[in-house]
Amino acid sequence: MAFYMENIEELKVENQTTVTSFILLGFSHLAKLQLLLFVVTLLMFLVTMMGNFLIVAITIIYPVLHTPMYYFLKNLALIEICYSLCIVPRMLVNLLVGRKAISFSACALQLNGVILFVTSECFLLGAMAYDRHVAICHPLHYATIMSKRLCIQIVAGCWLSGVSVAVGFTSWLFSFPFCGSKEINHFFCDVSPVLKLVCADTSLFELVIFIDIVIIVMVPFFFISVSYIHIIYAILQIPSPEGRHKAFSTCAAHLVVVTLFYSTAGIIHLRPKSNLSSNSKKLVSLSYTVVTPMLNPIIYSLRNKEVKESLRRLFGLGMFMERPSILPLAR
Repeated sequence: MAFYMENIEELKVENQTTVTSFILLGFSHLAKLQLLLFVVTLLMFLVTMMGNFLIVAITIIYPVLHTPMYYFLKNLALIEICYSLCIVPRMLVNLLVGRKAISFSACALQLNGVILFVTSECFLLGAMAYDRHVAICHPLHYATIMSKRLCIQIVAGCWLSGVSVAVGFTSWLFSFPFCGSKEINHFFCDVSPVLKLVCADTSLFELVIFIDIVIIVMVPFFFISVSYIHIIYAILQIPSPEGRHKAFSTCAAHLVVVTLFYSTAGIIHLRPKSNLSSNSKKLVSLSYTVVTPMLNPIIYSLRNKEVKESLRRLFGLGMFMERPSILPLAR
């Protein structure tokens, strides 16, 4: 009898872990608005791709943009491109044809990408704040401090930190047994909705992920806040209004992007469980997966004279009149 019960328990565990696919419910609660949501999302996705690809193109083509600030901006645009490609195409398919099934491996891969790009963006925004801090508070030493080597090391660190965190958490989460419903109440595989399908004790996982939230989200945010306190103080010491305006304009776009990011993704992302309802969480997630990546290149284009001039030259066939050259990141 004991042997029989042991076999039953082993069979139950085996059945729990043998998962071949999940169901992404998406916006099924908005059935009448599916087509409208598809059209709006598709348009924003196209703007996102075009805007961020243009940022990458002009920061490579034009020597005037071969500086640390634009090197970081280029990597931010690359992150937004990859992040959008990781989530939006599948979402569009689900909205248009109702294909809501996602395989176990595809779900794990998508979650891995989400964590990777959000983590990398958090650290990159902190690095961009440091760059603006050095440029405004230590302008005479800017070229020395923000060397090409340092910029490459910082960006590599941002990407590698995202890879390590993503692989670690994804492999851990998907090693848990899944049982019961296979319906993920979200439009992509995120930590919180996937965690709800786990039929095991996840208290240690939730504790570790909370600690990582503090490190990944709050530490860069604190660093950004301290940097901007010093930046504001330095700007106020500039005697002329024109000088103050010029100094502030160099970091205004970054400040707007940081505000957008932390007011959406920075608040709820990577939280295993939250007090927000599932539908509310979907709307917040929609803002930072679709809207924010679209707004970032627009913000930098509108707030930055050099970016606007480079875009004008690009569309005015300036790219054929000037041969691109590779200059140091810090001139």
